[in-house]
Amino acid sequence: MKIPMQLYSSLLINTVRIIMKYLVLLITLLSINSYQKTDKLNGRYNYVIEENDSYIQKDKITFKDSVFVFDNKFMPKGKISYGNKILLDNFMNIDLIISIDKEQITKDTIPFFMHDKNSLSANYLDEIVGKGKLIRIK
Repeated sequence: MKIPMQLYSSLLINTVRIIMKYLVLLITLLSINSYQKTDKLNGRYNYVIEENDSYIQKDKITFKDSVFVFDNKFMPKGKISYGNKILLDNFMNIDLIISIDKEQITKDTIPFFMHDKNSLSANYLDEIVGKGKLIRIK
């Protein structure tokens, strides 16, 4: 039995359309995935703390996924919690916690606020005891 030429060309065209549709979909998904911005802190930063309307450079800090370490070997490792705000727990001592707005982490200079866990307010994140900046080292 012979397949008519018109049916054969119709099948071929439909097959090519289906292949092209899935190829475009695959390329779109791959390009979206590669252009997604990171939502975690990574890299090395200097950190400065504001005191008396001036900034004082303290130390260097390295972030990797959910932990951070200071270049100063006597400082303990800290833990990063990701949520509406990014929280750095155990920053310079066990009572100090740092908060960072999530939108800021893609920038080279990231402002942060310091909070005391032993604060008398109901939510210690509502009371700011200091502020500073993280400056990316390139």
